Amino acid sequence: MFSRILRPKSVVASVVTIDPTLIRELGFKVALLDLDNTLAEDHVTHPTEYSREAIQYLKSLGLVCCIVSNAKSKRSADFAEELGIPCVSYANKPSTSGVFRALALTGHKPDEAIFIGDQIFTDVVAANRAGVYSILVERVTEEELFYIKLKRPFEKLVRRILHF
Repeated sequence: MFSRILRPKSVVASVVTIDPTLIRELGFKVALLDLDNTLAEDHVTHPTEYSREAIQYLKSLGLVCCIVSNAKSKRSADFAEELGIPCVSYANKPSTSGVFRALALTGHKPDEAIFIGDQIFTDVVAANRAGVYSILVERVTEEELFYIKLKRPFEKLVRRILHF
């Protein structure tokens, strides 16, 4: 039971290393993306070169992109606006509510979506519970807020136990 919720469907080094064959063969149409430490460093206010490269890569695969962030400010919305993509802030991950709001916003169904994020207990769990294909990416940087750092040893343990 726990492995079904905690295990991502795929693990990759970064957004730009997602296999295009996977996207085509499984017919995905939308990429839902975490912001902090997935698209850019933690709490960045403007898109970085990597952020722009990642979004361009996903768009080149034919995917609509949407940020799904737990950020409790308009920072994520402003970040997404600079990238020209929609955003769902206050996503409440690991709840599925933000995932379903993003799907409604983009007009897609769960089986048409991938969710890309760097955290198991928020991003992967929310995606799996919503029936969305989850992709765990390695974090952009080791620099994180203290409460995120507290979760990392537990994520490491889950990865070791579940072999991913």
